[in-house]
Amino acid sequence: MDYNQPMIAPPPAEREIFCNRTLNLRSIKAIGYDMDYTLIHYHVEQWEGRAYDYLRDRLHAAGLPVSDLRFDHHSVIRGLVIDTELGNIVKANRFGYVKQAWHGTRPLDYDSLRSGYARTIVDLTEPRFIFANTLFSLCELSMYAQLVDLVDQRKLDPSLGYGNLYPLIKQSLDAAHMEGQLKAEIVDNPSRFVADDPDTVAALLDQKRAGKRLLLITNSEWPYTEAMMSYAFDPHLPGSMRWGELFDVIIVSARKPAFFSQHNPVFEIINSEGHLKPVVGSLGHGIYLGGDAWKVEQYLGLSGDDILYVGDHIWGDVHVSKRLLRWRTALILRELEGEVAANQAFSADQQRLAEMMSQKRDKEFALSQLRLARLRAGKSEPNAQTEALRTELIKLDNQISPLARASGKIGNETWGPLLRTGNDKSLLARMVERHADIYTSRVSNFLFQTPFAYLRSPRGSMPHDPGQPIGG
Repeated sequence: MDYNQPMIAPPPAEREIFCNRTLNLRSIKAIGYDMDYTLIHYHVEQWEGRAYDYLRDRLHAAGLPVSDLRFDHHSVIRGLVIDTELGNIVKANRFGYVKQAWHGTRPLDYDSLRSGYARTIVDLTEPRFIFANTLFSLCELSMYAQLVDLVDQRKLDPSLGYGNLYPLIKQSLDAAHMEGQLKAEIVDNPSRFVADDPDTVAALLDQKRAGKRLLLITNSEWPYTEAMMSYAFDPHLPGSMRWGELFDVIIVSARKPAFFSQHNPVFEIINSEGHLKPVVGSLGHGIYLGGDAWKVEQYLGLSGDDILYVGDHIWGDVHVSKRLLRWRTALILRELEGEVAANQAFSADQQRLAEMMSQKRDKEFALSQLRLARLRAGKSEPNAQTEALRTELIKLDNQISPLARASGKIGNETWGPLLRTGNDKSLLARMVERHADIYTSRVSNFLFQTPFAYLRSPRGSMPHDPGQPIGG
């Protein structure tokens, strides 16, 4: 791509920035970025697959019969919920009603789903529910489902019930990360794990040229951050420029979400070996460990909606920074890219499906009116007219069913679209709407919009708006 030429054509649909709350990028004076799965995207199957391997090895060392288990990244997606009480993985709609569920690695049929969740709403404030809100959660989901199978097969210690499995997984995975072997493996062979995207560097250069003050705020440690950013950014920077020159402030080991909610000590990293010096007073242009968002605001002389924060974690990056600080927020959903492209390819079939659903609603309305008219006339048995309508509906249902099934598998063969469940929005979609001013598939999509874009949210629709289908 020639970055010196203006981009006249709009980006492809999958590279768009989608807007929940109107955002004028000209008014943004500082932009903060997360690193992992935000500025740097990893090959999910490789990263999560290796994280799963380290997790499995620790569980095996603890005596669990897991040596034959393998990570299945196709069977899990972001936005699912672990129900630790019943040993299920579920997908809920925006109201918390469970629309799909698997017990272990087995899908629940309609009757089992109804009996298990007819009176249950997924409320993420309840400890029984664990929300998988990042790509880092995928190995946990896969392992949890497989351990549930082992519990049901009575292959685990009887003291390990469904409720004990997730804490065990989390503790073991955290311990694996603490040992640093996985990150050391990534640093040794970054090309295996990191997806190269030179457009990300170009987008940040544009923002810097436009006068935006750029921040890097990551939970990763300094040695890993330095290695990853050098690998992903330095080859695409002009001349002898290095990645650190892009940012006014670099904060590592930030401990998000506590970074946005608590006042914490901060240390300056004073050399390449990572030696630390306590900071007395305010921050400056530099590299820091720890600290908090208030210190960043004090240094910048900015607060609230002057600052945009961009991250992949719906809770640790987006929700807390918006709720407590009123920063503007952008969520990175890399999976959305393939899903939007698949939706575009399915658009003709989706239009056919919508047209047939409209016909179905009209015929159901007519049939209901005919049945009521006959009841009012004291005739309960069907007649030729009602039977003809029923036949037409059966024929229409046979045409609708394969298209509806195909629509429900866009994005993921098992769970379907990331932000939908059936005709409704998913629980993840509700959180994206509430907490992310904008969302997009990758940081480099800012390159298409420029630092001067005025991003407008679409007019919100309600069921009573003109053009919206009624009922059905």
